[in-house]
Amino acid sequence: MGSFDGGAIPSDAGALLLGRTDRAIKLVDRFASCFTDRRRPELIEHTVATLAGQRIFGIALGYEDLIDYDSLRHDPVLAVLAGKLAARRKDCAPVAGKSTLNRLELSKPQPSSSHKISYDAAAIDKLFVDLFVEAHQKPPQQIILDLDASDDPLHGHQEGRFFDGYCDCYCYLPLYIFCGLHLLLSRLRPSNIDAAGACAERARIVAQVRAHWPKVRILLRADSSFAREELMHWCEENRADYLFRLARNTRLLREIENQLAAAAEENGKTGRPARRFKDFAYATLNSWSRMRRVVGKAEWLPPKETKPAGDEDANGQANPRFI
Repeated sequence: MGSFDGGAIPSDAGALLLGRTDRAIKLVDRFASCFTDRRRPELIEHTVATLAGQRIFGIALGYEDLIDYDSLRHDPVLAVLAGKLAARRKDCAPVAGKSTLNRLELSKPQPSSSHKISYDAAAIDKLFVDLFVEAHQKPPQQIILDLDASDDPLHGHQEGRFFDGYCDCYCYLPLYIFCGLHLLLSRLRPSNIDAAGACAERARIVAQVRAHWPKVRILLRADSSFAREELMHWCEENRADYLFRLARNTRLLREIENQLAAAAEENGKTGRPARRFKDFAYATLNSWSRMRRVVGKAEWLPPKETKPAGDEDANGQANPRFI
């Protein structure tokens, strides 16, 4: 009788390319070295390197929930990536299920009787920047560090749960720092803050980069939530350029009202988007310690076929921006 079940055929064979990349940069082993395992060695089936590799490769493949690994622990591709095609004990799979992986997920900086796997947060942070530096054959003349936050919606009553009016949901607001395609920082935070934590993280990353590339020019780029006195003052005192968006207000709009009127007139004649720019000195009434250079874009756009409520003019719409 023939069998048509196909056997153990994986659908994620492309993950083997990720394994080749990992062998080149040794990400999994270096990440695993940031943990300390105080479990009894003779009772361990799955090492920290196996657990860390499972989560890194699994998340890259779209398996974010730990419950997925009760099936994936039998997946031949993950076994190949872990370098462990068979388990030491007969009642185990080659790689770990959700309960064992949960011990890594719940690890803490300090070990305890119930959390025997601990981690070194500073070593993990340093690894991200080390990998970024090693990706360059020679020091670049300039790097641009992009600071951003992104909402992570919550659907229960998790610790640190707050409602964010801009995102219109209960969420966390993780902080990210990128340089091009390279992730230098990912920090989970509650959503009742804006740029909190950015100064300390930025200073650490800049110091680590300059230890390798002392002459590199560094530009920080971010939206208006990061345009705070502490962050801008640090940049000015530490040879770092910055380009931050400013939220519009009546004082800023008055600075470009002539340019905005000229853009609206041009748009009325041509029917096409019109732009004017103005460079001026500006300071907030209370929060900034000094005048700073601001560039305003006075833009007037053609009317939309379906106009949303609140458009500023029936014949077009203003779109001012400030940095």
